[in-house]
Amino acid sequence: MTDSRPPRAPRKNDPLGAGPQGPQGPQGPGVPPLPVPRRSLPPPRPSPSADEGAVVVTGIVGRLGKHVCRVLHREFPLVGVDRRDFPDRPRDVAFHQIDLRRKKTRDVFRLGNIRAVVHLGIMHDPRRSAGDHHSWNVVGFGKLLEYLSAYGVPKLVVLSSANVYGPRPDNPQFLTEESPLLGSQDFSDIRDLIEVDMLAQSFFWRHPETETVILRPTHILGDVKNAPSNYLRLPVVPMLLGFDPMVQVVHQDDVVRAIRCALRPGVRGIFNVAGPEPVALARLLRILGRPPLPVPEFAARALLQRLWTFRLSSFPMPELDHIKYVCMVDDRRARERMGYQHHHDLRETVRAVES
Repeated sequence: MTDSRPPRAPRKNDPLGAGPQGPQGPQGPGVPPLPVPRRSLPPPRPSPSADEGAVVVTGIVGRLGKHVCRVLHREFPLVGVDRRDFPDRPRDVAFHQIDLRRKKTRDVFRLGNIRAVVHLGIMHDPRRSAGDHHSWNVVGFGKLLEYLSAYGVPKLVVLSSANVYGPRPDNPQFLTEESPLLGSQDFSDIRDLIEVDMLAQSFFWRHPETETVILRPTHILGDVKNAPSNYLRLPVVPMLLGFDPMVQVVHQDDVVRAIRCALRPGVRGIFNVAGPEPVALARLLRILGRPPLPVPEFAARALLQRLWTFRLSSFPMPELDHIKYVCMVDDRRARERMGYQHHHDLRETVRAVES
């Protein structure tokens, strides 16, 4: 399929998509300030340069985190942080089994110079309560930002998601990084991810000395246990009758590649990350040899709600919008300014769910 993405006019003032030039102002419009208490923190260490020190990876025990670990530990001193144990980590990876919300996280930054933090520690379990999600995702990330500021860490990479834009009937063909974040209007579970994204944007403006990078990948496929991969693993895949939306997918290894690009000195801003060309959902199922099951929308919603209530499904009802409406992104900025290129074609990307 040829790329039908619309040409994008150059911007004279585009700080959030900037390379080394950085932000143009002290604070973004409409972004709430994040209070940073400093009195209880120890004196900050001298800031490391962009080519020295260790890389801290939060959420390193997750499946994607382990893929990041296997790549980055060959290039940088690596420090992993997770509240889960990591018994099979590489020997040269330092590891701290810590809850980000606890003060003990401060010790990670006390131990030595940190060149960058890669934040993957987002809770996505739809079965957990809204309070648990907010406490872990938002409060924990806020604590992490306190330490980045206090210890002068020069780089922050936050893995967000293209889902923050939301699948909607009025979406343009391709969404840019300036598109509004409307994903929580019909799907409350995405609210915390949007709040983390907004906190990272606020940190970008308030701390220009730190190169902040926000990555928004499309549907990640691989051995990860996320909704898109789990959906494509179903032996019979339900589709909404009369709907066959265009979708974008990206291989988990290409997401790791984007994180590696984001760690380059001088890279800062918000970047959509995509893989091969967009295709219709039905084509993905043909590649996998999965038979589709067309279901009327009213029946699908009623059935999915009942299955969710009785814990017979891991998909909350709002997930149906992802197989009904379009949510595709323009990733030109990542390719042109960050040097990102996907390496896996469509067939390799889709079949990664079988690994």
